[in-house]
Amino acid sequence: MGKPTGFIEYDRVDVLYRPVEERVGDFRHVAMLPPWDSARTQASRCMDCGIPFCHSGCPLGNQIPDWNDLVHRGDWARAYQALRETNNFPEFTGQVCPAPCEAACVAGIGGEPVAIEQIEWAIAERAFEDGIAKAHPPAQRTGRRVAVVGSGPAGLACADQLNQAGHEVVVFERDAKPGGLLRYGIPDFKLEKWVVERRIQLLTAEGVRFVTGVEVGTEVTAEDLEAFDAVVLCTGSTVPRDLPVPGRDLNGIHPAMDFLAAQNRVVGGEAEEVPPGLSAAGRHVIVIGGGDTGSDCVGTANRQGAASVTQFELLPMLPSGRPAHQPWPYFPMKLKTTTSHEEGADRHWSLMTTAFTGDDDVRGLRTVIVNDQLQSAPGSEREWKADLVLLAVGYVGTENPLLEALGLVATPRGTVGSGDFTTSREGYFAAGDARRGQSLVVWAISEGREAAAAVDEYLMGSTRLARKGDGDLPRK
Repeated sequence: MGKPTGFIEYDRVDVLYRPVEERVGDFRHVAMLPPWDSARTQASRCMDCGIPFCHSGCPLGNQIPDWNDLVHRGDWARAYQALRETNNFPEFTGQVCPAPCEAACVAGIGGEPVAIEQIEWAIAERAFEDGIAKAHPPAQRTGRRVAVVGSGPAGLACADQLNQAGHEVVVFERDAKPGGLLRYGIPDFKLEKWVVERRIQLLTAEGVRFVTGVEVGTEVTAEDLEAFDAVVLCTGSTVPRDLPVPGRDLNGIHPAMDFLAAQNRVVGGEAEEVPPGLSAAGRHVIVIGGGDTGSDCVGTANRQGAASVTQFELLPMLPSGRPAHQPWPYFPMKLKTTTSHEEGADRHWSLMTTAFTGDDDVRGLRTVIVNDQLQSAPGSEREWKADLVLLAVGYVGTENPLLEALGLVATPRGTVGSGDFTTSREGYFAAGDARRGQSLVVWAISEGREAAAAVDEYLMGSTRLARKGDGDLPRK
């Protein structure tokens, strides 16, 4: 697919980023969309490998060689149609996905993998520019009504699929605007919110109804939901994991998402300024947690004018290359240096926080060095200065009050739902992080699609909606 000798003739070219000194002064997107000609050249590197392992690497089962070939040939319209068959929102995944498909690319065995993610981004943006991505309401309605609780990537994907199947879909969102994690969790420098709003407007034009600023379980009761033929919980994994060590009750220690959402609301025009207690301006910031959320905190703190930014990771530093025990085509766990890290951060690994120090406000914390079994090294105690600490250590499930209000039973992991997306209550389904635990945007979209197929089958006795990697209802 693509040019048979393209992977030999052309080198991989990674996406380019705005200069550090420029981008730290604003919250605009740091990556630059590749020129159309560059995307076509990169697509031509897709080799005729026979067995495209990129399919299995992608949680959505995207038919990657097909749309790479179409981009190589300059057929952007059909490339978008092929991409949309398996991915509802390529404009999101083309910007924020860690690209497990690239780790499974056959061209990457002895060289550089195809730049799949940036090609996907280019396809999506070209479709909007050319007017290909536009509203296509379903031709017929089934008369069935479905409530989707939560408007993150899982909820949006589920709503899109069910709406295209002809059901009337109402999405309930407790925040002021729809988008969930996409709008309030991911900083604009990774995903600008006009991109989210553009898709919301398309879904609205196609018939999806969004009801925002309402809390399901209180303002929208279980009795209210009885008016629907099915309900899908896509509420995410929203309970932050805590760090219960001495001094945790001091002021100035916050879950990472509180910090990120506060800044996103300012950028989005929902607030005039970040609350003083959540601002990094002029403060010594320590981010506990080395994942993507922690990285987002680093980038946001630098843009707010932090005096210093330090990031801790509990686990040992990962290797820079693919580990031997994670051979191709597995997704390798290796050291990740993000654009936020490049903007300035003092990074440390194998550190366990043992206490926070201060009077009423946090003024520092204590750590010890630990091995991979979390055993502390004698004499490794150290004190660090900090007057803002951000906990980016993950999430532990769905909020219990919601589940109790709806009469649903949580799993021991704090999630809700089973392998077939059903829950403990007839007609109630679950998808996304609420069902599988915290994960990636691409997994959330996959979950939403799968749950929609399960709901459609429940309502109609059978379904034409896709399972993973299959095409579904004809799309335009």
